[in-house]
Amino acid sequence: MATSVEPPSDCPLCPRLAEFRRANRRAYPDFFNASVLSFGGLDARLLIVGLAPGLKGANRTGRPFTGDYAGALLFGSLKKHDLARGEYQQHADDGFELIGCRITNAVRCVPPENKPLPVEVNTCRKFLIAEIEAMPNLKTVLALGAVSHATVLAALDIKKKDHAFAHGARYAHGKLTLLASYHCSRYNTNTGVLTEKMFDQVIAAAKKAAGF
Repeated sequence: MATSVEPPSDCPLCPRLAEFRRANRRAYPDFFNASVLSFGGLDARLLIVGLAPGLKGANRTGRPFTGDYAGALLFGSLKKHDLARGEYQQHADDGFELIGCRITNAVRCVPPENKPLPVEVNTCRKFLIAEIEAMPNLKTVLALGAVSHATVLAALDIKKKDHAFAHGARYAHGKLTLLASYHCSRYNTNTGVLTEKMFDQVIAAAKKAAGF
């Protein structure tokens, strides 16, 4: 039986994450508190891969990168480059739409301290593999952060040693272009690791590589 592109909402595959989900349902009963589905259509040319839902971001709202600073930067950049339309209002029913791109995460359930374990990344990778295989128009994959970059390489059976992570790194893999960026987290922007200009340049490169 083929793997679905999305895990079940109450996915049991990672015991630590399943227990954390149950604890969050008790602590935050109004939150989404389930595995977070990807945002955007499978017909997209560009796939953006983040790390995992934030506790009070996507785990609260039920949409990747929605409800936290990283989403404000990501969605603002996508709209600037005509890869999104509407007004991002930090909730899943704000009417904000992606154009030609899709957003997912390396791990679909919120991890404690926003840090998934390697075994959890490995376990969740089968959904990313199925997702990539289900995208007939895919031309470019943009990984946000080193962990996401590594799991994209593993999903495509690419040797990590020949495709090192670096901000702005670009690799060809058959018909796909693989791009990497520092994650657009508040920590990275507050510390100067990533500036809005740096991130804007990566989104522009991803758009061009995807053929827009």
